[in-house]
Order: sequence, then structure tokens, then C-alpha cells
Amino acid sequence: MDLTRPEASAFLDQWRRRRARSTAAAERAVRPIVRAVREEGDRALLAWARRLDGARLTAATVRVRPGEFAAARRAVPREAAAALRLAAARIEAFHRRALRESWLATEPGLTVGVLTRPLASVGLYVPGGKAAYPSSVLMMAIPAAVAGVPRVAMVTPVGRDGRVPPAVLLAAALTGVRELYKGGGPQAIAALAYGTAAIPKVEKIVGPGNLYVSAAKALVAGEVGIDMVAGPTEIVVVADGSASPPYVAADLLSQAEHDESASALLLTPSRPFAEAVAGALTAQLAALPRRAVAAASLARWGALCLTADLGQALEVANALAPEHLELCVAKPWAHLEAVRNAGAIFLGQYTPETLGDYVAGPSHVLPTGGRARFASPLSVEDFQKRSSVIAATAAGLRRLGRPAMALAALEGLQGHREAVRIRLQA
Repeated sequence: MDLTRPEASAFLDQWRRRRARSTAAAERAVRPIVRAVREEGDRALLAWARRLDGARLTAATVRVRPGEFAAARRAVPREAAAALRLAAARIEAFHRRALRESWLATEPGLTVGVLTRPLASVGLYVPGGKAAYPSSVLMMAIPAAVAGVPRVAMVTPVGRDGRVPPAVLLAAALTGVRELYKGGGPQAIAALAYGTAAIPKVEKIVGPGNLYVSAAKALVAGEVGIDMVAGPTEIVVVADGSASPPYVAADLLSQAEHDESASALLLTPSRPFAEAVAGALTAQLAALPRRAVAAASLARWGALCLTADLGQALEVANALAPEHLELCVAKPWAHLEAVRNAGAIFLGQYTPETLGDYVAGPSHVLPTGGRARFASPLSVEDFQKRSSVIAATAAGLRRLGRPAMALAALEGLQGHREAVRIRLQA
């Protein structure tokens, strides 16, 4: 794909429309599910779990029992368990640096500030089904714990056997999550939002899911808080030709293997480099266990794009505002300032996106679909709320009361003006 040619704009327009694709059909599909769980509680929750996932659950078995956590510790291989512990420690250290505290500032007659408090409860949606994602447990549960959330509930899909993968259970145990429910999909989102006898409601729901989970989150937003409406994963690699083509090809495939709707783009001014990456993609794809999924993703939403220069590549990347942006260039730090829109930025050819997915520390729950133009990665702040604090003395009111009265009069709000005047005349 030559982005220096006029017809290339059609491709970019198509990619942009992809991020704004309508969720109307998904919302129509999940609306009756959400309504049923809101009105019927556990009966609808369990019926939809059986219908959609084949899970034969009851109100007594929907919650994970303590013995299941203990069994998980024995089932996870030692090396994998050690990796989870390492990742957990790094994620916690990162989020502790980002923790915001309350503050107060005092001037003559007036104190103002911000009171920061953890949310009372949050629900974590951990995707599952075809694969297990213990890393997603760490990425959400740890910042919630750092923020001090007293109640963290988690839901995750299960199959016909009704079992949560051991690695997911171990990750939950490592992060202190003991309130874990079997079941996913829009019915689980509705249960967290409205509450049932088996699953008490929460104040906020976070976590990625498929199109139907995202549609359910959008429907319950307002009843509860949500973090974001996530879409298919995406990666954009900006390269100047100095990086190893097999490295870049591997990074593109790391996202393409997620699902058929994933997007993987290379932006480079070097035709020989793009051709070398194409060859590496072909070779690596043949050996990939999930090659059918990755091939479908690349065929639909993948492209190797030629730009006039590195500057145009960065401009296009900013316009796309991708979830993951890799700067595989000779001097990545020199170009970081030019990046305006990206969920996570990976600098240099030795920083594969995989590091961010698992062990670097920052959250891998990122804005997708161009939302990095205005949204940010999941962080400890998603699990906190802030209240403004204002305290005036009589002297402070005398100093600021008349300007406040003047502004109230300007807006025609006599009651506001009177609330100050009555105190000044006392």
C-alpha cells in the first residue's frame, strides 16, 4: 500500500470507519439479555449462561469455592507461576508511582483541595472462552488493590465443564481477589451492574471483551461506571528501515493472532524494508499455531504501507491513534515528542509489544478504535474518585463574597446572590 498515492486515502478512510463501526446490531442482541437479568436476576443470568456458553451453573455453584483456588496453585507449572509473580510485582510498582493522594491548599480565609477516595466496589471482566488470560487479571486487579478498593468482584466465562482455568485462579489469588464468579458475556455485565441474589452489584465495571460484552457495558453505563468500550486489538509499527524485518513481522503477527478483526499495520518510507517484512511474515505465519486466525486478520485489516518519509508515517500514526504504537527507528527517543495519539508507545526494536502485554508494568488495557485521541490506559485513577473540598472562614467570605454575588447577579440567579448576602449582613 503506497500512501504517497492519492488512492491510498481510501484505505485509511476504511480503517477509520472500522473504528467507528456501528454496534447497533450488537446492542439489539444484548438489550433483551440485559433487561432479563435486571428484571429476573439469577434465573435469567443462569439461563443465558447455559444458552450461550453451555455452562450448567446454579446460584450455589456460580461463585468459585476456596478449594478451587487451592487446587489452582498445584496445577499451574512452576515457571508460569513465577512469571505471574514477577509480573504482579512489576505492575504493582508501576501503579504505586501513579497513585494520587488527597491535597489541601490554604490561603487567608479559605482552604481548597481535592479529597481522593477509592471506589467502594468494582467488577472486573476477564475475557476467556477460547483462551485463558491471567495477565488481564493482574492488569486490572492490581491497580484496584493499589487504589484501596475494598471489594473487587471478578467474572470470567467458563465452558460446559464450569471450570475457571487454573492460571486465572492463581492470578486472582495473587492479587487478593476472592470474589470470583463463573460466567461471562452480556449477562455477567448486567449482573454486575444491577445485582442478583448470587452476584451483588458493583459501582464500576472494567475490562475488555468481545463486541457483545462491549455493547452490554455501553448499555449499563450510567447505572454504573465503566472504563471504556473496547474494540478489536490493533498495532501500528513505524519503521525507518533500520530495524530487523523479522522482529517487525513477529510484532505484527503478535496482534494478528488475537482474532480475525485485529489490525496490524506497518508504516515505512523504505520499500526494500517493507518487502523484507512481507517475506518474514510469510515465513513466520507458516509456523504459527494460530495461523488461520492471523492470516484472516492480515488479509482483512493488515497492510504494509509506504510513506513519503518518516514524518508522514508519524502523521498517519497520529491520525489512526492506535492501541499499540511501535517506533522501530534508529533514534526512537528523538521522535517520541511527535507522537500525540497512542494507547501505549514502544520505543526501539528491542521493545516488542509483548513486554507491555505481560511484564513491563503499565496496563495492557488500552483504548482502541482511535479512542487514544481522548482516552488513556487503565490506571489506578480508574479505581479512585475525587471530591472538591472548600472551606471558608467569615473573613474569607468577606473577601470573596462580593465577587461571587456579582457573578450570581450576572447570571440572573438571585437565590445564589442572596445566600452570600445574608451572611455578609449578619
